[in-house]
Amino acid sequence: MITPAKPRILVTGATGKTGGAVVAELRRQGWPVRAVVRRRDERSALLNAMGAETVVADYFDTEQLRHAMEGTRRAYYLPIMDPFMIQGANAFALAAREAKLEQIVQMSQWLSSARHPSMLTRQLWLVDRLFADIPGVAHTILNPGMFADNFLRFIDFATLLLIYPHLTKDSRSAPVSNEDIARVAVAVLADPARHAGRSYRPTGPKLLSGKEMAQAISRAIGKPVLPIGIPLWMFFKTARMQGVDPYEISGFRYYLQDHWRGAFSAGGGVTDVVHELTGSPAEDFETTARRYAAKSFAQPTLANRLKAIWNFSRTPLHPGWNLDRFDRSRGFPVPFAPSLAVDDEGWQASHLPAAEQPSVMRLAAGAHMS
Repeated sequence: MITPAKPRILVTGATGKTGGAVVAELRRQGWPVRAVVRRRDERSALLNAMGAETVVADYFDTEQLRHAMEGTRRAYYLPIMDPFMIQGANAFALAAREAKLEQIVQMSQWLSSARHPSMLTRQLWLVDRLFADIPGVAHTILNPGMFADNFLRFIDFATLLLIYPHLTKDSRSAPVSNEDIARVAVAVLADPARHAGRSYRPTGPKLLSGKEMAQAISRAIGKPVLPIGIPLWMFFKTARMQGVDPYEISGFRYYLQDHWRGAFSAGGGVTDVVHELTGSPAEDFETTARRYAAKSFAQPTLANRLKAIWNFSRTPLHPGWNLDRFDRSRGFPVPFAPSLAVDDEGWQASHLPAAEQPSVMRLAAGAHMS
């Protein structure tokens, strides 16, 4: 019997952390992949080395996106972290209709809600609904909570200075690895009909506080690590020093407020999505930390140690951002009655599972519910 060929899958955001992981997992399982990139560089070369076909396209240009979709049947869509995200999503939705895609697996966000003070989060809520309404497309949402990557960007401070800066106070979340998100995405892409209209929340296997993450990192590197809670003003300085887009940080400050209020531990905070969809349990934080600690920038060399000491000591002297002023200067719209997700009844109704409803599966965005 002849086995039918696997359809080619389009991946946007392919040079990013989850997009790159999705490309790698698809190729590992033998799926043909077309990866959308913004430019040819060393990152696109790595995708080519995996066996993916790369195509350069403007994420705001419907015609370029439609051309990129030619010959593909399914897509993993990573929204652009940009003030004009909704324009890019509309361009993608129009292109998907013209190209007659059969499936879109869309990355969203656990906090996605209509009145959130973060403009990025409000736009993600709109994208959730925009894609759910594309005729004839099997649409699935992935809305993970906090990514393990968010908590391991300062792993060099742990390996080199034996300190772990964190922002979460005593609140908890269940950090999920990029690789587990990718495995879930590929499982959904492999079976469009089964997952159409669903929303999945992949998480790590355990709720952790900043102190507990420091303990996991200590076990991963075999040395005691001291957790240090840092104030937001220090984080703003660090982010600016690292060249992070202030638009992303403007939203992230509100995510932290939701975190402190328990939004990421609400409803139990842990799901079996990774195991249910992939057949393997979610990776624990210690294992993820061990992989990050093996990265070149975290190795205990003299140069790395001096760099870590320099970066840590100069942070208080580096200018930060006035994010309220930044938002006003860009003219971002403000909801009539802004509300953190944890205080929003609409968010609670659509995101927290009912007692009789498995947390593994929910109807995407509450759309098409009778």
